[in-house]
Amino acid sequence: MKIYLDNCCLNRPFDDQSNPRIHLEAEAVKAIITMCEQGNWLLISSHVLIFEINNAPDRQRANIIKLINQLSKEVIPLTEKIRQRAKTFETVGLQAFDALHLASAEENADVFLATDDQFIKKARQISGLTIKVSNPLHWLEEILP
Repeated sequence: MKIYLDNCCLNRPFDDQSNPRIHLEAEAVKAIITMCEQGNWLLISSHVLIFEINNAPDRQRANIIKLINQLSKEVIPLTEKIRQRAKTFETVGLQAFDALHLASAEENADVFLATDDQFIKKARQISGLTIKVSNPLHWLEEILP
C-alpha cells in the first residue's frame, strides 16, 4: 500500500490535541507512520510536499516533519504532466497547491490522505480520479480488521 500524507496530515500530531477530532486524527496519522516505519506500507512524498515543508513558518515543526518525510520510499518529481493534471483539478475548485499534491499522489500512490474536509469533498467529485482520497481516521477504520 502506497500512502501519500498531505502536509495537513503530517502536521496533525502537532496541532492542539484538546479537540477530540484533532486528537483522533493525530493518533491515526501516528499509526499510519508506524506502519510505514515497520515496512507494512510505503510512504510516498513529492517535490511539492518537500517545498511546502521547507517553507513552513514554524521551523522547529518543519524540521520534525522533514524527519518523518524521510521515511518516504519514493519522491514524485514535479513534471509537466503533473502540472497539467493539477490544472484540471483546479477547475473543480481545488487550490493550486492542493491540486499539485493530488496530481503528484495520483502519479504513484494508492491513497491520498488529508484532514481538510472541503478538499476531500471536492477531490471526490473529480471524475476519472485514479486514487482514493480519504481522511486518515476514516481510512484506517475502513481498512483495519
